[in-house]
Amino acid sequence: MHGDKVAVIAEDDPDVRDLIEIVLAQSGFTIFHAPDGPAAIAAVREHQPLLTTLDVNMPGMDGFAVAKRLREFSQTYLIMITALTQEIDIIRGFEAGADDYLVKPFRPRELRARADSMLRRVAFADGTFGQDPPPSTPAPPPQRAPESWAAAAVREFQEEMSPDSRRRHAHRYEPAPTPPAQPAPPAQPAPPASPVAPAWEPASAPRAAAPAAPVTPAVPPVPTRPTPPSSEARAEGNALIFRDLTVDTTTGQASRDGRSLSLTDPQLQLLVSLLGSGRRVRSKADLVLALRGEQFVTSHFVNEADKRAVEGHIAGLRQALGDDEASPRYIETVRGVGFRLAG
Repeated sequence: MHGDKVAVIAEDDPDVRDLIEIVLAQSGFTIFHAPDGPAAIAAVREHQPLLTTLDVNMPGMDGFAVAKRLREFSQTYLIMITALTQEIDIIRGFEAGADDYLVKPFRPRELRARADSMLRRVAFADGTFGQDPPPSTPAPPPQRAPESWAAAAVREFQEEMSPDSRRRHAHRYEPAPTPPAQPAPPAQPAPPASPVAPAWEPASAPRAAAPAAPVTPAVPPVPTRPTPPSSEARAEGNALIFRDLTVDTTTGQASRDGRSLSLTDPQLQLLVSLLGSGRRVRSKADLVLALRGEQFVTSHFVNEADKRAVEGHIAGLRQALGDDEASPRYIETVRGVGFRLAG
């Protein structure tokens, strides 16, 4: 069982380590440090953290090798933090066992949002969502000169999170006011009633003969075309079904043509999101936020590395489904936009 809000920071750069510590302490984590790969493995084994941040370029053992070793005994939520931005590096990170990938330099609020999103998922799973987090007392970072990008980010983050700053910028944290309701338009007067014919007529008044009803010629029925097969997923109980693909939303089990599929958590989340959207195109940024449990796209929280990570997850999902991108049966790529269910 993971420790309650314990985090291990595997980072050899002091400035970056201080930045990560301050951000995670703001979210209520107890922090343990590891300066290299072997120390990171030992710290995770000893403390069983809920969250681990892992630098790729560390002395002794690189982050990819450390991630593979960690996955042999730990389910800690693993965020790789690195300056490597190539697609092959991001895919290697996820294949090694990373749950998230953050590129340096990064904004402190971006790391904070990812950590809080992970905590919300854990709280829902444990049934503790809505409880107040324990108070945290983050230590200020040491002063260094010249100031690196990480040290500058620490200072800006602390200034932004101070009570005075939050009061000055309260509009950023409060919902927009609801516009006042518009008054209803005045009711229009009803048109005058048409005269009503009397219910009786004098006996002497002859009745006019009623006109004969026109005869409508019979029209032969128009043959209907058979309805094409639906390209939307259907729900049956707790299962989402699309063609021969079935996903049980309660157990997280996926199967194709009755055979069980081995999917990672991000692949399963993306598959459920696409099944729920049908033929509506989901952008890469939208799918990034779906993985985090967020709803609104902001330029602060979704970057190109995040979008490439979604592409990597989709590529792995296609491989698990045996799907062909050129002639897809399950997931269709909309060039320059995102993904949707195949038609």
